[in-house]
Amino acid sequence: MATPDNNDEFLKRLLTTFRLEAREHIDALYAGIAEMESQPEAASIAALVERVFREAHSLKGAARSVNQSAIEGICQSLESTFSSMKRGELESSSALFDNLQLTLNQLSALLTEEYAAAPSPPHAAQAAPAPASALPHKTAGESTVLGTTVRIATDQLDAIFLQAEEMLAAKLLIQQRRQELASMQNLAAAMHKEWSNFSSQYPDVQHTLAQQPQLQELLEQNAAFIKSLNHQLNAIAKSTEQDQRMIGRMVDELLEGMKKALMLPFSTVLEAFPRLVRDLAKQHGKDIDLAMHGEELEADRRILEAIKDPLTHIVRNAVDHGIEAPEARVRHHKPERGKIVITVQPYSGNRVEVAISDDGGGIDTDKVKTHAERLGLLSREEALSMDENGAMELIYHSGVSTSPIITEISGRGLGLAIVREKIDKLGGSVNVTTHPGNGTSFRILLPLTLATYRGITIRVGEQILVLPTSHVEQTSRVLKTDIRTAENRATVRINGTTFALVRMGDVLGIPHAEDAADPFIQMALLTASGKHIAFVVDEVLNEQEVLVKRLGRQLARVRNIAAATILGNGKAVPILNVSDLMKSAMLAPAAATARMTAQPQESPARQKHVLVVEDSITARSLIKGILELAGYRVSTAVDGVDGYTLLRNGEFDIVVSDVEMPRMDGFDLTAKIRGDKKLAELPVVLVTGLESREDRERGIDVGADAYIVKRSFEQSNLLEVMGRLV
Repeated sequence: MATPDNNDEFLKRLLTTFRLEAREHIDALYAGIAEMESQPEAASIAALVERVFREAHSLKGAARSVNQSAIEGICQSLESTFSSMKRGELESSSALFDNLQLTLNQLSALLTEEYAAAPSPPHAAQAAPAPASALPHKTAGESTVLGTTVRIATDQLDAIFLQAEEMLAAKLLIQQRRQELASMQNLAAAMHKEWSNFSSQYPDVQHTLAQQPQLQELLEQNAAFIKSLNHQLNAIAKSTEQDQRMIGRMVDELLEGMKKALMLPFSTVLEAFPRLVRDLAKQHGKDIDLAMHGEELEADRRILEAIKDPLTHIVRNAVDHGIEAPEARVRHHKPERGKIVITVQPYSGNRVEVAISDDGGGIDTDKVKTHAERLGLLSREEALSMDENGAMELIYHSGVSTSPIITEISGRGLGLAIVREKIDKLGGSVNVTTHPGNGTSFRILLPLTLATYRGITIRVGEQILVLPTSHVEQTSRVLKTDIRTAENRATVRINGTTFALVRMGDVLGIPHAEDAADPFIQMALLTASGKHIAFVVDEVLNEQEVLVKRLGRQLARVRNIAAATILGNGKAVPILNVSDLMKSAMLAPAAATARMTAQPQESPARQKHVLVVEDSITARSLIKGILELAGYRVSTAVDGVDGYTLLRNGEFDIVVSDVEMPRMDGFDLTAKIRGDKKLAELPVVLVTGLESREDRERGIDVGADAYIVKRSFEQSNLLEVMGRLV
């Protein structure tokens, strides 16, 4: 017998399912009515009316099954309206569509209100399964099983996908082991060859060995061992190669399957845009048609969630001060109705292009330059000499706007700056072109997935780094004699175009030495946000598939670093944020960027040696990477006991320690350091999640030189504190 608690839980699940299904039907009704309004032809209207009629009917049936009588009644009214339209008794008109939109708004509000109240339907416990017309449609996070659907919470699906992504580490690891085994094969083969050559070249040795039977037996055993080792290594290498192929295929298929589970069509983001454009156009007294193409193309759900706001802002801008008012369009011999077109299409490789264009008045670059002048972004002389491309780049600066008035839609000059920042974070790019009097087009390039992508590993000094392949235009070796200086900055000419040239080591603060005898430098030409800069690196190692590991909330914003990855050898290395890197390069002193001579550099000063004591492998690897990028030599320990042992047996300049650790915490480690005559003067920085006044006071009492709370942690704070202490 069902208990009241069981009934309540069942009803809660039932209402949750209804809400998801109802939301789909209402979104489909919004889209259908917007399409009816934009296609007044009788043939098109008939098919669309039939479609929205079925949506209203399905929603009515679902509402009845959970006793949502208010929603059921509205759906009944919608059915009557659509029936009249099907019979030709009710003609399409602007007033009709306005009323339909208001009805759908009422439905949406009622759905939210009903779900928030979560009433217990009096007859739902006895309700039979929903009829076919009211069965849930497939939505985000669902998988198909034997023709039915199963709803899975998206956070659970994300967790499964992240676990599947971790398998890429196993694939990279076995590749590394295969390479190590190949090195051992080469070594064993070389030993076998050397022994064979020795025996054939010195036959007299055999006569000598005959007089030393024990030595001869030992050498024969050695030769047999080398031969056996060679055979065994070859057999293991063959098996490992087969295992590598099998695991690689399995991991690739698993990741591909999980990616498909998380892939959704762009229509899930764009389906709300017809209503958005209609409402905004009516609010501003404009007539605008919206056309969308390619919305069936699929992308990672996380990409779609992140790109929704940027797309919305661009479309809002187009409606607010892109498309002109009807009377202004007529004066310029343009159709009264404006047009916005959104096109989604595949791009080269694993990428997608989203183009948003309008046939409005375009962007007035003179106004852009005038506004930028008022904000102090450029001088009058610079504004006069600036070309169209330079002026278009100004629209991405915070505060720059051509709108004469600030509205709730636009005019604050913040939007496009945020649009570019969000797209850059996704590893994408945005460019804009405008034609005065004829409209504006935004072209956005995005990856289809966030998890894995191609990366180029490079070496700068002793530090290994990863560059996203999508931001690397080319890598090449350039003659030092081809380097020129303009305005005290180094430049290099590549394929007929001149680019600024910057040492990556200077930008990241990594010590590096140059081979004065080598007439070439290794260069990587990077691109982001429409800009190009050539960076000098010490070595380009290879290109490989990269598993992205986000830095976490405590290190959410580390300058020049976007994420981290684990290489096949198990080492954690930073993935560079190319957009940040280029900003840092432009801020670098001109003299530093111009120093590209063949003269040998002075040997760098002795690296300060840091001991990082942290029990979390993730935090330990990331702090180690940050400090190495800043030029420190870093050793690590997993807790206070391990750290104290290293301190007693090594030479260190400073200690950076967590507090909460097993065996010996950071407070006890600090006290032990202060009580040791050899270590008493060693600076100690505590980096911890403990932020109470008592904890801070305890840190001072035990002798810590600095106490940094992880919640407000920034790499600049840590580096500044360490710089003062050492």
